[in-house]
Amino acid sequence: MATWFSSKFPGVRYREHPTRKNGVKKDRYFVIRYQLRGARREEALGWSTEGWSEQRAAEELASLKRAARTGEGEVRLSEKREAQEEAKRTALEKEEAENRKGITFSEFFEGLYSKNDLPGKSKKSQVAENSLYTKWIKQVIGPLPLVKIGVLDIHRLKQKMKKKDKSLRTINYALAVIRQVFNYAQKTEHFSGKNPIQSIKLTTPNNGRHRFLTREEAGQLLEVLKLKKTTQLHDMCLLSLHCGLRAGEIFKLTWDCVDMNRETILLKDTKSGKNRYAYMTPTVKALLKARYPGSTKALVFTDKMGKQVQKISNNFMRTVDELSFNDEVVDRRDRVVFHTLRHTFASWLVENGTDLYTVKSLLGHSSLLMTERYSHLGENTLREAVRKISTF
Repeated sequence: MATWFSSKFPGVRYREHPTRKNGVKKDRYFVIRYQLRGARREEALGWSTEGWSEQRAAEELASLKRAARTGEGEVRLSEKREAQEEAKRTALEKEEAENRKGITFSEFFEGLYSKNDLPGKSKKSQVAENSLYTKWIKQVIGPLPLVKIGVLDIHRLKQKMKKKDKSLRTINYALAVIRQVFNYAQKTEHFSGKNPIQSIKLTTPNNGRHRFLTREEAGQLLEVLKLKKTTQLHDMCLLSLHCGLRAGEIFKLTWDCVDMNRETILLKDTKSGKNRYAYMTPTVKALLKARYPGSTKALVFTDKMGKQVQKISNNFMRTVDELSFNDEVVDRRDRVVFHTLRHTFASWLVENGTDLYTVKSLLGHSSLLMTERYSHLGENTLREAVRKISTF
């Protein structure tokens, strides 16, 4: 059992460590005793090697007694320690807040935003965002603190990109990146102000495609692909052309979603966020039967490694160029690309008199406004409907 010694200061005592030294003397452990609200209390202070001495212990005891007498300050050592810890936390939070207040866009983007795997963001999107940041955003607002970036700075970025003839779509993409960075900064409490992009009116680019293939052109395309022995690319094109599938929907398609009996294809988690059915033509059914491997969950199309296809083969554009489909085309919306096949599917439906609501359902559009771009193709059907009035 430890032996306690009284110091020369009333209420202060100590015990000595059996082996440890503090200079030439043994290390001493100090405690204080005092009366509080009629009860005798004892609180531990610490070792002399931690800076405690009889004098300091006496001063601490005097401070607690003075607080009890005047009603100002902490009357227990534990309360005093808690107050000191709280003061340290407050000071640290204030310092961190000041640091966050001064963090620049580049420091946040490079140090936090780009290094975090944000939910739902593909590797391709991350590469595109980093490219926009490096080429454009960094130069204009990179050195500025987040709290100092305003609408005028965003307009400067837009003007800079416009002068370099960047497309409206690219400019909007850059602004979307900035918006996401500020949203993430708010989420991580590095920014608490108003997102400057909220005050910017974005102009929606008209990306609607005008060009669609004639049946003769579509036949030429499929025939050349077959002659080139690019069977997989041929089949992908046929699926898009006859069923209106997007490239991504074709890449993800698995055999358990192909119902030969009902002649349907279930498309899961499409661009609109919903599932939808596509319906086989006899030609599509025949090609799927020819490809069927006997496995119910395998991918319908795979790359050379047996994994999911990531992009349409370059042979597609080589074939388009070989057929001169894009010769003398100035407006990029008139260029034939893989998505033109889906556009052709919808255009043929409307030309054949299919109503827009049905076309909307088959394409999986989220709103009828997206489908109305095909409305002019149904003029002959409308004209014929009006002509029939004369027969009444």
